[in-house]
Amino acid sequence: MADEHQRITVLCVDDEENILKSLQRLMMDEDFDIEVASSGAAALEKLQTLANVGLIISDQRMPGMNGAEFLGQSRTIAPNAVRILLTGYSDISATIEAINRGGASRYLSKPWNDDELVQAVRDAVRQYELIAENIRLNSVIKLQNEELHEWNNNLKGRVLQQTTAIRKKSEELQTALEGSRVSFHGIIEALSNLVEMRGQRTHQHSRNVAQLAVNAARELGINEEDLETIRIASLLHDIGEIGISERILMMSPDTMKQDELREYSQHPVRAQLLLDNIVELRPAALLIRHHHENFDGSGFPDRLSGENIPLGSRLIAFADQIDKAAMMTVDDVADRSLARASLNIGKGLDPELHRAFKKVVRYCYFSDSRHEGSETVELELMPDKLQPGMILSRNISSGSGLLLLHKGMVLDNVKIDSIKRYYGIDPGKSGVYVLVKR
Repeated sequence: MADEHQRITVLCVDDEENILKSLQRLMMDEDFDIEVASSGAAALEKLQTLANVGLIISDQRMPGMNGAEFLGQSRTIAPNAVRILLTGYSDISATIEAINRGGASRYLSKPWNDDELVQAVRDAVRQYELIAENIRLNSVIKLQNEELHEWNNNLKGRVLQQTTAIRKKSEELQTALEGSRVSFHGIIEALSNLVEMRGQRTHQHSRNVAQLAVNAARELGINEEDLETIRIASLLHDIGEIGISERILMMSPDTMKQDELREYSQHPVRAQLLLDNIVELRPAALLIRHHHENFDGSGFPDRLSGENIPLGSRLIAFADQIDKAAMMTVDDVADRSLARASLNIGKGLDPELHRAFKKVVRYCYFSDSRHEGSETVELELMPDKLQPGMILSRNISSGSGLLLLHKGMVLDNVKIDSIKRYYGIDPGKSGVYVLVKR
């Protein structure tokens, strides 16, 4: 992987010395280093000694080893480098060979247009920078996950270190997001996994809250851009709890002492501060700040009330209450969880949202009433046989005993993909038990 602070090298290969001098002259003022070689064999030897080669420009017609052959062999030495072929004659088959065998992403005819060539080189170098940044970002996320497995064994003693590491990673992600939008959703999933891996109490909670809140928001006719903000805020709404004692997190706010409540009530603000460094996450961070405000104004941190509380925050609060009720519910999960959460309507929750959640809660949790009068059967299936719409009839645990999903969950493509990944890493002792109609 390329060092993000190391200058990029561009290697030019041509058997004509005047061509190499012309390329060097054209690119002498660019922000990268130029190296040259007069043959494919010499270029392969030089590649062994060069670092951070981001672009290889090669002539096609060279004695001994043509451009396509050289580019093909160069892929084993500099696999991530972008490749451009220079061709001075109209040989379509040679060009195709350079693309298919040599991995060339573009070819330019000789003689070339200087402005066109310089722009092509700049575009190729920028492409390499994005590839290198994506590799670096994936390495950061992989390192986070490895650290999480280690930290899980002694979480209480390392929460401060973990919170500091998360803040540092968030600062790195701010730069990475600007240059690699393709990794944005992967980052959100990684941070959500980080929150949920603290223990079985929180496993799947953020995802359930996101599913409930987004589906209810869609019932209200909220546009797609705001739906995505609500989804992200739901997935990360508990990220500020990292660093708070697990003893406090297990308590109800009504039973906390004053100093405990003061510490707990800081977590929405901590979450906003943590995410505010990432410009794209600021709208979601604002929703997270206010998801503990109560509809009657008795919540925290700003004691907002009614419609002064952002709608996304009110949706997350309602979904959060439903899923926490679901953790304590065995039968008729959908109906009973909604009923328990509804006891807080008017005080903590917005009464106008009840109808929307009533429509969507059954799609997140299994309710026995949905199958009254219909004949169902329990099947044990391997993960690759699961289909969306199936309902878990038993809890799913990994081979090491980690609770993955609760009984009663309605499977969708996201949950099925998660089950497949978990079974690949830590296979369960049995298949997955689901209810299906005959």
